Amino acid sequence: MRKLLLIIGLAIMHGSFAQDGGYKTPPPAMAELLLAKPTPAVSLNNNASLMLLMERNSLPSVEEIAQPELKIAGERINPNNFAPSRQSFINNFILKDIKAGKEFPVTGLPAKMLATGARWSPDEKKIAFVNVTGKAVDLYVIDVATRKATKVNRQPLNALLSDDFVWLNDNTLLYKTILQPASAAPVRSLLPSGPAIQQNLGKVAPSRTYQDMIKSPYDEKLFEFYGTSQLVKNVNGTEIKLGAPAIYLSFEVSPDKNYLLTRTIRKPFSYLVPSDGFNSNISITDLSGKLVKLVAELPSYELSPSGYDNILNAPRGFEWRDDEAATLVWAAPLDSGIYKSKSDFHDIVYSLSAPFTGQPKELFKTSWRFGGITWGNANIALVSERFASKQSQRLSRFNPTSGQLELLYERNTTDAYGFPGSPVTEKNKYGRNVIKLVDNGSKLLLNNTTGSSPKGDLPFLAKFDLATKQSEIIWRCQEGSFEAITDVIDADKLVLLTRRESQKDAPNYFIKNLILRIADQPVTHFGNPYPQLQGVSKQKISYTRKDGVTLTGDLYLPKNYDAAKDGPLPVFMWAYPREFNSAADAAQVRGSKDKFTMISPGGPLFFVTQGYAVLDNAEMPIVATDTSKKPNDNFVDQLQMNAEAAINKLAEMGVGDRNRVAVGGHSYGAFMTANLLAHTNLFRAGIARSGAYNRTLTPFGFQNEERTYWQAPDLYNTMSPFSYADKIKTPLLLIHGEMDDNPGTFPIQSERLFNAVKGHGGTVRFVSLPYEAHGYRGKENLLHMLYEQNAWLEKYVKNASKSTAGAETKKGF
Repeated sequence: MRKLLLIIGLAIMHGSFAQDGGYKTPPPAMAELLLAKPTPAVSLNNNASLMLLMERNSLPSVEEIAQPELKIAGERINPNNFAPSRQSFINNFILKDIKAGKEFPVTGLPAKMLATGARWSPDEKKIAFVNVTGKAVDLYVIDVATRKATKVNRQPLNALLSDDFVWLNDNTLLYKTILQPASAAPVRSLLPSGPAIQQNLGKVAPSRTYQDMIKSPYDEKLFEFYGTSQLVKNVNGTEIKLGAPAIYLSFEVSPDKNYLLTRTIRKPFSYLVPSDGFNSNISITDLSGKLVKLVAELPSYELSPSGYDNILNAPRGFEWRDDEAATLVWAAPLDSGIYKSKSDFHDIVYSLSAPFTGQPKELFKTSWRFGGITWGNANIALVSERFASKQSQRLSRFNPTSGQLELLYERNTTDAYGFPGSPVTEKNKYGRNVIKLVDNGSKLLLNNTTGSSPKGDLPFLAKFDLATKQSEIIWRCQEGSFEAITDVIDADKLVLLTRRESQKDAPNYFIKNLILRIADQPVTHFGNPYPQLQGVSKQKISYTRKDGVTLTGDLYLPKNYDAAKDGPLPVFMWAYPREFNSAADAAQVRGSKDKFTMISPGGPLFFVTQGYAVLDNAEMPIVATDTSKKPNDNFVDQLQMNAEAAINKLAEMGVGDRNRVAVGGHSYGAFMTANLLAHTNLFRAGIARSGAYNRTLTPFGFQNEERTYWQAPDLYNTMSPFSYADKIKTPLLLIHGEMDDNPGTFPIQSERLFNAVKGHGGTVRFVSLPYEAHGYRGKENLLHMLYEQNAWLEKYVKNASKSTAGAETKKGF
């Protein structure tokens, strides 16, 4: 039926494309790239003696993603098996002895396996994973010694809303099971019980434009049926029920394994926010399920105020302290959740230790919003604070014994060069990850897996002196390659697991010893999944827009291309705007020219095989012009400056034909594309996928814009390309997943823009991809998407006249 609707929809559209329906495929070179089998994911045990390789298929078929689906409370649910309906799966497991270099198959795996969530047991002698079938979710355990998998659950699992399972100890697993079979689900009555009614009695309750919300009493019944589960403890194959059934949003075992911290939903359910924003209870139980303490009754997030530093006036962030046996920690606002309230301190952090009968203890107060804590020991923890509207972050050292909070550094979150890295952790006696100190406890180890610098990304490992607050880099990736530390195997001996790649070498894993400085030990030997891209050139180009902000982009040129002999090429530019309060931060180099070229199904690199110069990650910063301004105050002008600078650079290099340039993007990049076509004549064509084009439909803020429509109506209208649909005369291809689940990017956004452009005589085409959400997954849909994009660019860019395209701004904007 949906294929028939697609055929009918295509048949009524105006244009010169063939009007026959059905799925189509792009040129073979593009299809081969899309369908290439991905390299396996990997997981190592702690001493790096064993590796689990997790093989994946390339793409699911549309038939697979077209399975039954409920869209309720912000969830996408498969009603037949109590699992999320949209997941990526592992199709095979292989164990590798790293020292011997031998790989071993795992026996006992389920037929046609669709696995997720592989996790080592605490002693690393077992690996558990869940397998999803059309009717149930089951739990399997691999015995590492025998390399055999065995199903261990008796009741099917409920894999919705929270973790599938956790290891309690080496022989015990905790997970949720279903209460009734799917056949017992509530049946919709043809006669409704009554109308769906919502009301608000004078409370300020702004909400984002979430999708898939509860819409009726019947939806409430379905959500309760599928969300309710029984927590069980499986000890060597025997299932023991823990407490009464509930709708679990989370469950976490205390470090000493004596308590459970749970968050469970309570009625009434919200019609405005997703399930994780429903009324909920925070509770502590023992391991029999008996309630020890009801910690908090949290209200619905419907009451959260708008603004990125404003929060719900309620406790938040409940978690176990990792370095103590059973101590609960949480934060609460001191400003009633409104950041602009005059207050020396905005948040307070408390703790409460077992047996949880005393009064909460104040740990510290923060002058910005509390952002989280990483625990170490009785003398050190690291506290993060954030000031989102100012794009600022602080990290402080907290001494749990003395209560002292000492600032270590403060930085802009957009300052890529200034990020010192994340603290390396180690497992403590409870098996929890805590801060690793080196050099007699005086320094942190910081791992920066990006390592942004003026020379591009060069990841590094550093020592941070807690006394001087200075970092010393002890290892850095060499120029000419990209190598990042994925795990610190032994922090004292500085034995590392790294992932190394270059333009010519596919990513592989190595064991590196910084003290012994012996040759790196290869752990994997993955080959090039894209041999057809050999010979394609890649470079990081830099250019400056007219207000002086330096920009960069990743330029790909076809194999054997010679600018002097072949002349300028048609150009496909792909971008995504980002907001900055600092022009200096906006000008920083991001990314690495030395990374191996990996294909993303939604990316633009396919077109380098079709004779285009592809400018990927073309920087599109939107910068606040002074401290009294917001970045979006001149959004359109800055988009134009960014685009003009990129086109001028490619023309100056002699590789790009300025009269044959297309622009494209996904989501906010689609919003950018439509704006560029509405306000400039710089491009021959545009491709906009899954965007939001009418900002009045996202009235309580969007992206990083925290002002509401009623505070800045002119801004919302000016930034909406829908407002200027009559000016879009450059050919525009709109693509949208018919089941988009992203806040704000409802499919109606593309439908209405298509109708508006068509109604004013523009050249436009709209493709709705069956069953797809915000990110596209179905093999046939992705192949057809590439076909549509290629046909659009061939007609309106590559084969367009080279003499008629202009590069002037449309007047009056």
